[in-house]
Amino acid sequence: MNPLLIVILGAFFSSILADPVEDKQALLDFIEHIHHHSSSLKWSKEASVCSAWIGVSCNSDNSRVIGLHLPGMEFQGPIPPNTLSRLSALEFLSLRSNDISGSVPSDFVQLKNLTTLYLQFNEFSGSLPDFSAWGNLTIVDLSSNGFNGSIPPSVSKLEHLMALNLSNNLLSGDIPDINITSLQHLDLSNNNLTGTIPKSLQRFPLWVFSGNSNLSSSAIVLPPLPGQAPTIVLPPLPGQAPSSQPSKKVNRLGVPALLGIIIGACVLLCVLIALLIMCYQSKKRNRRQELPENTRKKDFALKKTASESRDKNNRLVFFEGCNLAFDLEDLLSASAEVLGKGIFGVTYKAALEDSTTVAVKRLKEVASAKREFEQQMEVIGNIRHEHVSALRAYYNSKNEKLVVHDYYDLGSVSDLLHGKRGEGRTPLDWETRLKIAIGAARGIAYIHTQSNGKLVHGNIKASNIFLNSERYGCISDIGLALAMSPMPPPILRAAGYRAPEVTDTRKATQASDVYSFGVFLLELLTGKSPIHATGSEEIVHLVRWVHSVVREEWTAEVFDVELLRYPNIEEEMVEMLQIAMSCVVRVPEQRLKMTDVAKMVEENSTSWQREAIIF
Repeated sequence: MNPLLIVILGAFFSSILADPVEDKQALLDFIEHIHHHSSSLKWSKEASVCSAWIGVSCNSDNSRVIGLHLPGMEFQGPIPPNTLSRLSALEFLSLRSNDISGSVPSDFVQLKNLTTLYLQFNEFSGSLPDFSAWGNLTIVDLSSNGFNGSIPPSVSKLEHLMALNLSNNLLSGDIPDINITSLQHLDLSNNNLTGTIPKSLQRFPLWVFSGNSNLSSSAIVLPPLPGQAPTIVLPPLPGQAPSSQPSKKVNRLGVPALLGIIIGACVLLCVLIALLIMCYQSKKRNRRQELPENTRKKDFALKKTASESRDKNNRLVFFEGCNLAFDLEDLLSASAEVLGKGIFGVTYKAALEDSTTVAVKRLKEVASAKREFEQQMEVIGNIRHEHVSALRAYYNSKNEKLVVHDYYDLGSVSDLLHGKRGEGRTPLDWETRLKIAIGAARGIAYIHTQSNGKLVHGNIKASNIFLNSERYGCISDIGLALAMSPMPPPILRAAGYRAPEVTDTRKATQASDVYSFGVFLLELLTGKSPIHATGSEEIVHLVRWVHSVVREEWTAEVFDVELLRYPNIEEEMVEMLQIAMSCVVRVPEQRLKMTDVAKMVEENSTSWQREAIIF
């Protein structure tokens, strides 16, 4: 038998054997017996449950399913018995934002490894589950359902519990003494709870217990106003009916004294309301630390949209082959940081609750109509190539447009090339720069073959090219320029990558893509930005500067000083410089095709590798 065929078959059967067969069957039984209408959940029996199934994650050796993340999948009806409960290694379970009804299955007691449970925004009813079987739970969110009855005392046995949200249910009875030192986040608001707040929970702010009209505290310590001592408030919580028994002392008071008491009570009530508002605002700020200050006002509108994301027309749209599962609420509650701000929007690194990390770009100034934008996303979302960053999902509403890509740990070429220059810097060697150029060239050439050879990238630059795990370049942000409002000429000139004939980003062509890639090659060779300042603070355009240096035959002065330490690469650098110069010719018709550019870059790399072996 052919040795290559043996290797392929071996790899194929190894991938099958690596699948957790029993867990896979349990999930197939679950999806077969629960009602759902989501077109994005496509679990194939032939595909690997660990690498291809949306919303499923496995342990390191793919022997067990440990995570199930299926929010907003349009599940309806009760959870089928003896299905999910068979996932005995399950640690993370999220079924929120569906229409699941009935009670939490009694056989869930078998999920003894469960640490995180998200069932909020469903139609669950009946009593809360007995928590005693889940000793490892750290996060529990059962809010916005129809649970009734009392809070089981077994919740106090969750020694590792950090967050508990039971708000917006029909719970009644007393609150148990939840004396858990690890508990940091609590929400019991909007239920029918009665009795007295346990002293162990009086450390939490008042809003945690609001909306329970018959709940009181023996003593609630309110945070003091600036410059004042703490105030001990003994009356019931806001919303509790005052005692109907009249006070004999009040009946004996005169009108002035009575007015004074009324005014004082009003002042105290105003202070109390102000403190409640301050606590609520503080809570909101703490939940939104992931966004910079100048974007928070806009993000409030996005949060409002996210709260309506259960509507059929307000969902993230995922593309086939994507094994991720999340929604707007995930993105907004994720720990996030700004990766960069470009002319098309702000890009965030978002760490989701299931430990998945994605790159999310919030677009601004989108000019395309809704249908045109969605058609463009469909074209981009179906592109699959090893050197093209896959578009995983997008969101399109009147006020918000988001695109979700893979996140690359090694960062963008712009960061690696220009970040932290000087002492202690690890420079990009020649081999890495070659691999970056090869990957980017292959990716752009492939993009140009799509849509019957008419697709254009439109915004090629170093910050849109990332390094994959093998340190090859991967191109991102495909086709967004065609959907955006035209940028004014000063912004176009500042970008430095734009071809001279492009005055409207929506009219970019494949020839202008080639020009932009040529500028990128020059950037790799010189280590200089497309627009940069000299020592005299003169603004220099990279293409013009390279032309002037080459014209004066000072070619060696062009190359990045960080490359001069590597021997025997001068000839290859000059050849790559010639390729770049062929890309940035002024007349579009005289530029190379991207397929030819990719071939030339690869041939240059091959010749260098042969030389490197010889020397």
